[in-house]
Amino acid sequence: MNLDHWLLVFILLSSFTTGLIIFFLDEEAHRLRTFLNLLGASLKVILVGAMIAGVHSNHVYESRLTLLPGLDLVLRADAMSVLFVALSSVLWLVTTLYAVGYLEGAPHRSRFFGFFSICVSATTGVALSGNLITFLIFYELLTLSTYPLVAHRGTEKALKAGRNYLIYTLSGGALLLLATVWLHTLAGPVEFSLGGKLGQAALEHGTELTIIFALLIAGLGVKAALVPLHGWLPQAMVAPAPVSALLHAVAVVKAGAFGIVRVVYDLYGVRTAQYLGVLPPLAAVAAFTIVYGSARALFQDDLKRRLAFSTVSQVSFIVLGTAIFGPVAALGGLVHLVHQGLMKITLFFCAGNLAEALGVHKVSEMAGVGKRMPWTMAAFTIGALGMIGVPPLAGFVSKWYLGTGAVLAGDYWVLAVLAVSSALNAAYLLPILHAAWFQEQQGPWPREETRGRWETRGMLLLPPLITAGLVLGAGLLANAPFSPLGWVRLISDREYGL
Repeated sequence: MNLDHWLLVFILLSSFTTGLIIFFLDEEAHRLRTFLNLLGASLKVILVGAMIAGVHSNHVYESRLTLLPGLDLVLRADAMSVLFVALSSVLWLVTTLYAVGYLEGAPHRSRFFGFFSICVSATTGVALSGNLITFLIFYELLTLSTYPLVAHRGTEKALKAGRNYLIYTLSGGALLLLATVWLHTLAGPVEFSLGGKLGQAALEHGTELTIIFALLIAGLGVKAALVPLHGWLPQAMVAPAPVSALLHAVAVVKAGAFGIVRVVYDLYGVRTAQYLGVLPPLAAVAAFTIVYGSARALFQDDLKRRLAFSTVSQVSFIVLGTAIFGPVAALGGLVHLVHQGLMKITLFFCAGNLAEALGVHKVSEMAGVGKRMPWTMAAFTIGALGMIGVPPLAGFVSKWYLGTGAVLAGDYWVLAVLAVSSALNAAYLLPILHAAWFQEQQGPWPREETRGRWETRGMLLLPPLITAGLVLGAGLLANAPFSPLGWVRLISDREYGL
């Protein structure tokens, strides 16, 4: 293999090797562990940057290993995989900064950061998978590496949430395995490719491919938190804030949503999926999930649970854009893969800061926190307004393209879904902002961290400010060629021909 082939392997190993080394570090080796974490995260960003430049210039990156006759482990970089890899690598670096500050002095840090790094490696593998079997392997590795993070605190509640997480995700993995084996026996080894390669098979085995599609979506829908497969996600909020950020913005739910995009566009092909009639039911499930998640969020007093149900709703915008048969809606769904990650990670960083500095975990405890923690709440405000869809923030761009695409496709009912969802978003997020900025503190905070020069430790404050800036920049500079929307247009023009 030449250097081009090895680049994909190096991108995987940059985090995987770091994780393996960290497992063996003594708990007191704080500086070395921090150095290795930041080194691995920074190296991954640099390598992904090199890959982005190559893919933009139509360079082909592929690495292939034969597992069994007719069964290959394939890593391949295309414009779609680059979108997900870039998101995960950049947000991993920012989350690593946050996690180092958040877990300062906590027990079992080497174990945490070891699994943390392997989790990101699995996410990278999911993004770079060139066929369904490779995707399945990394998808299950992601499940196994995130379980210790969910159960990290070791409390009864954390262990219960971890068990629940495993039940859901391993069940989804079993469905995905069944669908993969069935598809392999039906159509042979099928790789992800432009437009999919199941068009001819759909003419001969339409019923079977429709059932396989349903199995694939059910298996992927667990991690994507499609209703009724979402139950694990709110319970998993007992995990530390960096894990919540990782689950919602970088790894697990995004892996599920990304998998659905791959199945529709690169496995079946959007035209084959339309021919089989599987897109309208997928759109209906996504629409119901959007409204249901927003409605449930409205009644959660626990801040992280409110944000968790918000994720249930917001991730389905990606699925909805994928299921609408039209290029403009597809742009909205794909770009929301990035935009939702930026907005949601900002909100979870801020929720973690409130918990660490003030012991605030509930919405009902947030009166006056804006005066005590203005920078944190400024970042939270940008993330929240973006989720609602207020221009010129990133969330507005996603919803604009989804709505415009729905009109062009003749799916006017999607406008009602977007309107109801935005109204519910405002209903569960604006009261938080009102309480934080305009209400007076009702009593002492549950816990008051010693206040230094800033409102909290610098490594906790800097990450949400960075991601909030990205939320603003992704909206203001949406038409720039280097923006997430600019790259999604490249995907549409070059790869999907939508």
